[in-house]
Amino acid sequence: MEEGFDEAKAQRNWLERLGEKIPGFRGFQDRELRREVDKLQREYLAGQVTKFKSTLRTIAERYTDAGKIGVLHLFDRLDKRLDGLARAIQYSDYGAKGFFDVIKVDEGALQELYRFDLALLEELSGLADGVAAIPAPAAGDPTEALEVTLDRLQRLEDKWALREGAVNKVVQTSG
Repeated sequence: MEEGFDEAKAQRNWLERLGEKIPGFRGFQDRELRREVDKLQREYLAGQVTKFKSTLRTIAERYTDAGKIGVLHLFDRLDKRLDGLARAIQYSDYGAKGFFDVIKVDEGALQELYRFDLALLEELSGLADGVAAIPAPAAGDPTEALEVTLDRLQRLEDKWALREGAVNKVVQTSG
């Protein structure tokens, strides 16, 4: 997330740079950039989770077509949890919690939040690996791969749940 913030900040036009000269304007501008970067990251994460859900549905259909319905309950469990996680990510509203209301944000706490967000992306990568490891219906039993994927999803869900605490820490140390 820090990279996205720095990149967005570097791409400002001359009028925005002029606005930095106005007292208080820079804090407002940085706040808006943080809001936009957070929104973009949440949209990306939710989109990736939704993509995994679509991929799993396709794989589940192949198992159904092959008559291997004994594992469909695991696909269904993954589907429901991925849907819940995608909605939680997509519709989270940190602006109401004060993260974007503060003009001066403690940089140390903000760096910690960025590291936390990087860890979320790494967990997302692990989930992608789990989905990719699910064998085709003719290749064998998918139970172990599905259980590993469920475990990876649990880690991602846990990380996402902890993110609210990380955001609150930024607000508490900045307010």
